[in-house]
Amino acid sequence: MTTPPIYNIIVAAGKGTRFGAELPKQFCMLNELPILMHTINQMRIALPTSKIVVVLNRDFVDFWNELCDKFQFSSPQIVIGGETRWQSVKNAIDSIAEAIPDNSTITIHDGARPIIDKQMVARTINATLTHSGAIPVIPVTDSIRQLYHDGTSCPVDRSCYRAVQTPQAFQAHKLIKAYTLPYCDSFTDDASVLAAANFNDIALVEGDPKNIKITHPSDIKIAAIYMSEQ
Repeated sequence: MTTPPIYNIIVAAGKGTRFGAELPKQFCMLNELPILMHTINQMRIALPTSKIVVVLNRDFVDFWNELCDKFQFSSPQIVIGGETRWQSVKNAIDSIAEAIPDNSTITIHDGARPIIDKQMVARTINATLTHSGAIPVIPVTDSIRQLYHDGTSCPVDRSCYRAVQTPQAFQAHKLIKAYTLPYCDSFTDDASVLAAANFNDIALVEGDPKNIKITHPSDIKIAAIYMSEQ
């Protein structure tokens, strides 16, 4: 079976206000390169024939270009992000929608997830051949509780839940249609946007515990350890 064309959207438009560093996390250094460059490199290794679009905050485009010059790094196509992640993804989809074949696959990945397992990406892509979309997931290992509006809580069975990762992958024509819907607060990830458009056949594929999202400065040290094991 011929693999459909693949387009990768890497979302890196956050301002990093909660990260606690001088720079947004995607530009912080990890093993002598900015995190975002590691993410792009790993996606290029995982899907060498695909096209990548990186979404950046307008205020950091010049800074990114300076980083690319400094590290002699070839940047993918740049798209300007929006005020929300949803708007950033929509901007990227709109930038490529008219040019891509209907049988294409679109992946969407967090710029701050630099540890990308090639086999996990392949599992996710392959699942879109028979499903509208696919998302990598891992089991929830901590005990979890459900909170109620009155301040009380109760334990829930963690075996019924999965933590969602990226890259998420989708049949392009369905994702493009889904992103014509108006924004809703229930859009927590791209799979939830697809579900709102009644494309509910989302496959869950095995994720990777090392596929962490850099959220706190200490996560950079963890990512460095994982990267040394690759």
